[in-house]
Amino acid sequence: MAELFLPTLHTFAMNNIFTGSLGLLRFRAVPNVVMANAKEVDFAQSSIFVEYWHGLYCYEKSEMEGSETFPMAEEGRTAMLQWLESKA
Repeated sequence: MAELFLPTLHTFAMNNIFTGSLGLLRFRAVPNVVMANAKEVDFAQSSIFVEYWHGLYCYEKSEMEGSETFPMAEEGRTAMLQWLESKA
């Protein structure tokens, strides 16, 4: 079986939305970045909101089946990966 890909935390810290898939599972991860100062992200206060659905259609044309918010930390990224894999 193929593996689910998630980008590094740096990708989310740069305020990038990420969409991905595994089989018919589709998901969208949206960061909520809190800045510690003008140049540094406060990872302890930042989070990633994830929604998922199954099907062939894009986010805008699909009904979400569930959502969860994860801390923007390596532990949160690991938990997000496991959560998404459990939905595949």
